[in-house]
Amino acid sequence: MFMKQTYLVVIVAVLFLCCMCVPVGAVIQEVTLKGTVATLSQPKNTITIEHSRQYGCNYPASGAAVCSYTPMSVDVLTGTAPDAAAFSVFKTGDPVVAKSIGGAGETWITLAKLFGSRPNEDFVTDIVGDMGMIPTPLIGNYVVEATTVPDCSDCTGTTCTATSANVKVMSEGMDVFAKTLKPGESLTYNGRNDASSVAITFVRGQALSSTCPGKAGMTGPQAISVYVVKIVPPISATQGNIRTATTTRPDEALTPLPPTASTTSPTQIPTTKSGMLPLAAIGAIGLAGFILVMRKE
Repeated sequence: MFMKQTYLVVIVAVLFLCCMCVPVGAVIQEVTLKGTVATLSQPKNTITIEHSRQYGCNYPASGAAVCSYTPMSVDVLTGTAPDAAAFSVFKTGDPVVAKSIGGAGETWITLAKLFGSRPNEDFVTDIVGDMGMIPTPLIGNYVVEATTVPDCSDCTGTTCTATSANVKVMSEGMDVFAKTLKPGESLTYNGRNDASSVAITFVRGQALSSTCPGKAGMTGPQAISVYVVKIVPPISATQGNIRTATTTRPDEALTPLPPTASTTSPTQIPTTKSGMLPLAAIGAIGLAGFILVMRKE
């Protein structure tokens, strides 16, 4: 009887470890990289980026994550533009942060134009595509957040067409403007006295079907939306040391922002930190050894 109870405890422990290590639902791979716009072809709807460096983080067992860009084996990558607006926002030679889905290149879901005169102190002035998970702060100490609202009658698998997006602008860590946008609608905030402004257009979007009543969570593609964001920098756009984080990379902030209860984007899917995997593996091996010992008894 004791042996059966012991096996039951061990099995439950193993299942618990598995739940900790496996994400709630798999998503299509997204790759974030930094480079320079090489060519744009509006007839083909493609943008080519050269000098590509991929963004990635290491998660040590203790301490903060260490994130950086490292050179890629492929220097030049071509992908489709997230929206036709990209061809009026970007030009050859522009430094960019880009996100692609399904691998490096092929399909850009985000293109963000960079501004900055010193290495590793870039700021985003323009975004075309999804705003989620951009590892570079916006210029002027601005932060933008958006959460899409699903049309629960128009869903396929894990995603639904978005009827609107709840968009919020933060300045210096404070909420300053919020508006619900339907596809094609825009907002503009220019309430500061430094000549800066933020303009956001919600082009189109998706929301997770799991947010609809009666829709159970399932494995499948993440929700992706398209926005066009334009930030006019403050007059004193030297930016000095006022580096601040975007809503998606708070670990990069030099000036921490107060916590906020809202989410950044429907594309923020929980992922497993690699720092947890060695601990989980060691735990699983130990449990397996324990089971073998108990069997011998």
